[in-house]
Amino acid sequence: MELDAVRSSYRRWAPVYDNTFGRITRMGRKNAVAAINRGTGRVLEVGVGTGLSLGDYQPHLEITGIDYSEDMLERARNRVQAQRMAHVRELRQMDARHLDFPDDHFDTVVAMYLVSVVPQPERVMAEIARVCKPGGQVIIVNHFAREKGPLAWIERTFAPLADRLGWHPDFERARIMGEGSLRVTEERRMAPLGLFTYMRLQKS
Repeated sequence: MELDAVRSSYRRWAPVYDNTFGRITRMGRKNAVAAINRGTGRVLEVGVGTGLSLGDYQPHLEITGIDYSEDMLERARNRVQAQRMAHVRELRQMDARHLDFPDDHFDTVVAMYLVSVVPQPERVMAEIARVCKPGGQVIIVNHFAREKGPLAWIERTFAPLADRLGWHPDFERARIMGEGSLRVTEERRMAPLGLFTYMRLQKS
């Protein structure tokens, strides 16, 4: 997807996101944040969206969130202010392919429902790895294409509509597995119907 398509799609989604796709993805967010809460230090959430996960992080963490969509970020900032989330240190508009952070800066980097949305997901994964500390963790929650079965047919059918949907239903897992410094330590499918995959990786 091109950035103009991402911006346009999430301008449409922003007003209704929480009560539509936000509900479907709730379980994945809960699983990811629960794992992160067992750690310490700085956390970067890439693709923070409307900030649905921000209130679930424990206060001992320092949370930074980025998103390309200002429409989504406006809602995230309003959420942080309304709920007085002192652990959220910064919310910034940013292209995930060019993260404006130093190398080895975050203890944890998390991207939930992001990699099938962005242009050049391989570049995004390289940036995620760059800003994660050695020994730190990267958590990915996303839908990956099935190789066969009814869901695979549905994914291929809707693939030409990716720009309007705001994500690629036929996104292949292999596209984010080329970053040599990241090793998968945990992977499992999640509800609903195993549509989404939770993946935890460690940086060497």
